[in-house]
Amino acid sequence: MICFLISISAARAQQGFEVGGWLGGAFYFGDLNTQFDVTHPGQAGGIIGRYNFNNRLALKFSGNYGFLRADDANSDNAFERRRNINFRTHLWDLSSQVEFNFFRYIHGHRDYFYTPYLFAGFSVFSFNPYAKYNGEKTPPLRELGTEGQFQGEEYANFQRALNYGIGLKMDLSYEWSLNIELSLRKLYTDYLDDVSTVYPDMSELRGNHGPELADIAVLASDPSFPDADGNLLGMEGRQRGDSTTKDSYTFLQIGLVYYFGNVKCPEISK
Repeated sequence: MICFLISISAARAQQGFEVGGWLGGAFYFGDLNTQFDVTHPGQAGGIIGRYNFNNRLALKFSGNYGFLRADDANSDNAFERRRNINFRTHLWDLSSQVEFNFFRYIHGHRDYFYTPYLFAGFSVFSFNPYAKYNGEKTPPLRELGTEGQFQGEEYANFQRALNYGIGLKMDLSYEWSLNIELSLRKLYTDYLDDVSTVYPDMSELRGNHGPELADIAVLASDPSFPDADGNLLGMEGRQRGDSTTKDSYTFLQIGLVYYFGNVKCPEISK
């Protein structure tokens, strides 16, 4: 009797939980990829939890992993190729998003079984970039202070971001659906790639570290190719990156999601 009374007063909607996972690619954009090259993606994946408020609105939480990388050697810009910096990082991302479906979306419905959707929300993520020179992996670049940061002044490797994007949901059955999504992150840091401002005084940089790290810190700061006179780019105060534009990263993902059904009493037609 309680279910009957609730169903009469409830608006027609589809509520319930979905859980699933996704695989795809991770793309980095910043000082080491100023031309928005998407030909060197890293692997990525994650888990998804979604609550549908109705057939238009949903709240989603996700835990995501991505491998990001970039190398000046792949640039078409002559200055960047001579600069010769590269980086790699494993990235862990926790995100929450509000989704809006363009069409009514009802699992198992003959007509409303798919919809494009928009979403926006917040993310927190961790990263710890390193590089490879002469076939050797460097220590974490953050610890080397490649732009002259002293110990205790390094950028934080735990940051926040805004996320937004577009996707497509499509039923495969009543329970299972396919989700295709392009998810972008607007960051508040320019050090995802360890490049942001200017070259430091190399003698001070060397003095900030013990003998075991001094040489690798200088190399990681300025691995540039010498000019005809044998001079490197790394003159103190010369531009190394562009701090006016923050870095960003993007996930392109394909996910499989399981719908547990409506947790409320079923509706009846009048």
